[in-house]
Amino acid sequence: MPSFCLELHKVVAGESTSSSSLAGRYATALVDLASEGKSLDTVAGELKQIKDLLSGSADLNRLVRSPVFSREEQGEAMAAILGRLNVSQLTKNFIGLVAQKRRLSVLRDIITAFEKIVAAQRGELSATVTSAQSLKAEQLTALSGTLKDTFKRDVRLSTEVDPSLIGGLVVKVGSRQIDTSLKTKLARLTHAMKEGA
Repeated sequence: MPSFCLELHKVVAGESTSSSSLAGRYATALVDLASEGKSLDTVAGELKQIKDLLSGSADLNRLVRSPVFSREEQGEAMAAILGRLNVSQLTKNFIGLVAQKRRLSVLRDIITAFEKIVAAQRGELSATVTSAQSLKAEQLTALSGTLKDTFKRDVRLSTEVDPSLIGGLVVKVGSRQIDTSLKTKLARLTHAMKEGA
């Protein structure tokens, strides 16, 4: 991993405390390395698998976010997970470096930033869809088609689950947000009732 660390050193040497700029730096470095190695599609697929695992596992989220676990424990656990997923050496090295730097808490943000950079390079729009429950494949296909018709471009979907929405969706495309969640509708109704009283 030494050569990998050297490649990333200049990018993360001046780390900011802002998680979004930090995530962007790591993501940009990984995009560059994956592009150089002609493995961008492979790495993108592997990161999607990891992001899906993070979305679906409270235990994994606890592992990457909790300061109770040492950097060694986090690194070993992630190495075991990546071994089971049979990911490429680049992805293993990258996640290993993120663990070593104690940055696993922003891994999800790094992956999201990576997806946005890749989508922009491909001329795609990147959209984040948040739902109360995991969406089925056919729902995602229909939503993707609707967004493509609306924006006249391919749209790369990234999904998140937030049970507090109760129902409906929140779709973010660039700076635009479409919120059809029951949580927001109930909040608007409550506000309207208070104003009318």
